[in-house]
Amino acid sequence: MNILRTVMLMTVLTLLLVWAGGMMGGRGGALFALVMAAIMNLGSYWFSDKIVIAMYRGREVTSGPLFSVVQQLCLRNALPMPKVYILPQTTPNAFATGRNPQHAAVAATEGILQILTQEELMGVMAHEMSHVRHRDILIGSIAATIAGAISYMSHMAQWAALFGGFGGRDDDDGNPLGLLLLIIFAPLAAMLVQMAISRSREYAADRGGAMLCGNGHHLANALRKLEMANSRLPMPKVNEATAHMFIVNPLRGGGIKSLFSTHPPVEERIRRLENMTVL
Repeated sequence: MNILRTVMLMTVLTLLLVWAGGMMGGRGGALFALVMAAIMNLGSYWFSDKIVIAMYRGREVTSGPLFSVVQQLCLRNALPMPKVYILPQTTPNAFATGRNPQHAAVAATEGILQILTQEELMGVMAHEMSHVRHRDILIGSIAATIAGAISYMSHMAQWAALFGGFGGRDDDDGNPLGLLLLIIFAPLAAMLVQMAISRSREYAADRGGAMLCGNGHHLANALRKLEMANSRLPMPKVNEATAHMFIVNPLRGGGIKSLFSTHPPVEERIRRLENMTVL
């Protein structure tokens, strides 16, 4: 069901992109939007892991507690061994990146190693390896890229509206209503779809992680600690485009802002994990 839902949401994002291109420049605009998305997706496919790791100043490790936990998980579940990175941030968090299981990387902050037990760390890394196993990293990168392209078109539409609109040879006076919808609603719709994809994959990764490590309570206990720590000490200098990658939301926001989080409520994630049967 999660896979079907993700495919449907990705289709909606793609249709939004084509529609936005059409509002900008008719059939030519729609075609341009698809070509632009393809180029951006190729770039994120090949280089997203290197870019994100460098952004958070990660250093690769080939020994130590984090490496040993990941290695144990991979041996136990016959998974390809990813590259393992430690990030210098003191706020506890973790993420996975890479284009496929054979070219993947998992990363955790120094802070996470200070507050989690070995079992809890196993649960967190199992969650990240579940993302790798189900290629959620690629899905997330594509979703973020398409959503970013739609937002970029919306900004272009704003400037076009200020300076006389698009007009064009195929439509004498353009489409003012369509242009207005593009400016106001397209970025919001893209954000909501991207959020739905991220939330859906987080629930699936929680369940998959519990199965990989053999006990859902390990991850549930870790999520409690991580949520509390991130509430008290949010991670500084987080790029919003990468926030959905982390196991818990590194961006803090209450009230209405929390409704638009890319992560599902931690309380609900914990409840589902603790209600799982013996694996």
